[in-house]
Amino acid sequence: MTERQRRKPGETREKLMNAALALVGKGRHFASLGIREVTRQAGVVPTSFYRHFRNMDDLGLQLVDELGLVLRRMMREARANVLQSDKLIEESVGIFVAHAQANRSFFLFMAQGLAGESRAVQEGIRSEMRFFASELANDLRRLRLMEHLSDADLDLTCDLVVRTVAFSLTDLLSVSTDDDYQIGQIRKRTTRFLQMIFLGAGHWQSDSA
Repeated sequence: MTERQRRKPGETREKLMNAALALVGKGRHFASLGIREVTRQAGVVPTSFYRHFRNMDDLGLQLVDELGLVLRRMMREARANVLQSDKLIEESVGIFVAHAQANRSFFLFMAQGLAGESRAVQEGIRSEMRFFASELANDLRRLRLMEHLSDADLDLTCDLVVRTVAFSLTDLLSVSTDDDYQIGQIRKRTTRFLQMIFLGAGHWQSDSA
């Protein structure tokens, strides 16, 4: 049996996705990547690309799906480890920072995609952010927090939280992974941002109508 015959069906697809992420991790912008560059990085012939993806947007959307899995793992970890409501913000930010560091290329792709040229990738990432905000709202309801807010206002609060964390992500990705001081400062600042959001939400009066 030849090496080609021994390959698993999804091996080339995974190589192509990992190659795109590797290039993003090296400082390339996903929107600027071409098929030949990605296939060269993956060590496969360019024609094999079209057996798995229609174009680079299609590859980008598959990366968005993988990003969604990373975000869901992060949510599961937060649910399992953040047990005290008074530590909810601080510990959740810590988990976010740890995941962003461990999956740096994915989060670089996310930051690029939010302002990138591909509308399909941009909307895919925004859809994942909306899902994340929705899950956060459900968690707050489950913990019986912010019960004075209407559903609409709670959803807006969670949307603002996710947008704030996404903006802090750009700060986090701009510093070296071994710069513990700056990472700590970003973590503290993000925690303070969220504390101020929830302080304001705690005094917000939802319309009764």
